[in-house]
Amino acid sequence: KPMIRIDYPDAVYRTEKAKFEAVVEEVCQLHAQGRPVLVGTISIEKSEMLSRMLQQRGIPHSVLNAKHHDMEAEIVKQAGQRGAVTIATNMAGRGTDIVLGEGVNELGGLHIIGTERHESRRIDNQLRGRAGRQGDRGSSRFYVSLEDDLMRLFGSERVSAIMERLGWEADEAIEHPQISKAIENAQKRLEAYHFDIRKQVLEYDNVMNQQRETIYGQRRTVLERGDLRENILDMLQRQVDFALDFYADDKLPQEDWDLVSLNQRIGEITNQAVRLTPQDLSGKTREELRDLLINRITAAYEERERTIGEEQMRELERLILLRVMDSKWMEHLRAMDDLREGIGLRAYGQRDPLMEYKFEAYEMFQAMLQEMQEDVVQLLFRVRLVTEEQRRQQDRLRQAVTNRNGDGDGGHKQVPVRRERKVGRNEPCPCGSGKKYKRCCGK
Repeated sequence: KPMIRIDYPDAVYRTEKAKFEAVVEEVCQLHAQGRPVLVGTISIEKSEMLSRMLQQRGIPHSVLNAKHHDMEAEIVKQAGQRGAVTIATNMAGRGTDIVLGEGVNELGGLHIIGTERHESRRIDNQLRGRAGRQGDRGSSRFYVSLEDDLMRLFGSERVSAIMERLGWEADEAIEHPQISKAIENAQKRLEAYHFDIRKQVLEYDNVMNQQRETIYGQRRTVLERGDLRENILDMLQRQVDFALDFYADDKLPQEDWDLVSLNQRIGEITNQAVRLTPQDLSGKTREELRDLLINRITAAYEERERTIGEEQMRELERLILLRVMDSKWMEHLRAMDDLREGIGLRAYGQRDPLMEYKFEAYEMFQAMLQEMQEDVVQLLFRVRLVTEEQRRQQDRLRQAVTNRNGDGDGGHKQVPVRRERKVGRNEPCPCGSGKKYKRCCGK
C-alpha cells in the first residue's frame, strides 16, 4: 500500500526549555482532538522529564523506556488507541507494530513527535516509520533546539545565521525547508565522522588480526603435528645466527669479533651443555663458526634427548612450546594495548599515528617471536624431569619442614592482617602520577 504519512518540517527553537514546552503544548492539543501521539526521546532521563511535564498538565500517558520489559507489549498495544499518549526511547518497543484503534484513522492517524534529531538519519526514519504503516494515515514532526548535542557540534552556527536573516525571536519556532536541510547536512557530517572513526578502528584492528592469525596458526601446528623435533632444531639454528649477528658480524673484521661473549652466550642458551675453548673459536671464518656451533648444539640436544627418552622429549617439546607461546602472546597483547593508547600523540610530531602503529606493532611482534624461540630453547635445556618417587620424597620433606615449623610456634600459623584497603587495578595510583594503578606501580 502507498505511504500517505505527512512529514512536517522541523520546528527549531533557541533553547531546550522552549522546545519541550512546545512539545507538551502540541501533545495537549492532539490529545484533546483524540489523536494518539508517540513522543520519541533520546534517553531515559529526557523521557522521564517529559513525563513530569505532562503530569503537571494532567495528561494521562505511558512511558516506554526499556526499564519495564514485561509491560512493553501492552503499552505498545495501546499506543494507537484514541487519545493515547506514549513516550518512548529509541530502544523501547522496537519490532512491534502499533495498531490504530477504531476511528483513529479518520482523525489523521498516529502522530509522531521527535524531541531531538539523532546522530543518524536512520534512527530518525525508524521513529517516523512507526506511523503511516500498511496504508494508514499518520504524521510526524521533529522539534529541535540549538542546545541539542547535534546542533552544538555541527549545525548551530549555520542555523543561527539563517534564523537571524528570518528575524527569529527567542521563543518562536521556525519552520523552513532550508533549516531542515541544514540539520540534515549536520547529520550527514556526524555520520561521516563516525564512519571515519569506525574505519580507523578497523585498520588498527586489522594489524592485531594479522598477528593473531599468525600466532594461532603456529599454535595449531604445535597441537596437530606429532613430531616437533625439526621445529626445535630450526630454533636452535636461529639462536646461533642471532648470536653470530650480535657478536661476530660478518661486516666487521675478525679482530673486532667478541668471541668470549659469543661463547658465554652459547653457554647461556644451552645451560652450559656446550662448552668451547678459545682455541675452538679462534682462526675460523663466520661460516666455519656457524657450522661448529650448530653441530655442537645439535649434539648436545640429541644427548639430552637420549637421557630423557625420545617419547618424553616430544611431549616436553609440545608442552614448553604451548606454555611459552601463550605467555608471550598475553604479554604482547598488554604491550599492544599500551601502544594503542599512546600512539595518537605521534600526530603532534607530524607523523601518521596509524603508520607509526603498524611499524611499532611489527617490530614488537618480531621481538616477541625472537624471545619466544629463545625461551623455548633455554627451557628445553634447563627443565628437569622428576620421577614419581622423587616427587613423593619432595612431598615428605616439605611436610616434615611444615610440621617442624608448626611445632615451634604452638601449631598456630599467624595470619597477616591487611590494615589498608587494597588498591584496585583500575583506580588512580596512590603515588600521585595520575595513571591507573595497573599502568604504574601495579605492573
